[in-house]
Amino acid sequence: MLYICLLYESEEAGAIRNGEESDEMIEEFLELEKEMKKRNAYILGKPLMSTDTATTVRIANGKTVFTDGPFAETKEQLIGFYLLDCQNLDEALELAEKIPVARRGCVEVRPIYVMDPKLQERFNNV
Repeated sequence: MLYICLLYESEEAGAIRNGEESDEMIEEFLELEKEMKKRNAYILGKPLMSTDTATTVRIANGKTVFTDGPFAETKEQLIGFYLLDCQNLDEALELAEKIPVARRGCVEVRPIYVMDPKLQERFNNV
């Protein structure tokens, strides 16, 4: 089953990390990705640019509105994600708890919605 792990952390926490601490965290991510790949769970994982590069798109009363940044004011921002193919939720949670960001922020784990095959076929043919 497919799961997305959404990584949240305050951007300030990431910005104040010193070089050695940052290097250690990168090594942890690399080791975790090796484990994910060994389990055949890893599909994709990427960090995101900071929220000041984001644009939110909304349509209100038939008019498109573009807003700089994310809409919600929160303590933690979405900073990256992993897309995993796990046997079950337990395996997804086991991998998620090893993501270094979980110690300073949080990791939200959600199953990917499985569409009705007929509906999926319509999307595949677009």
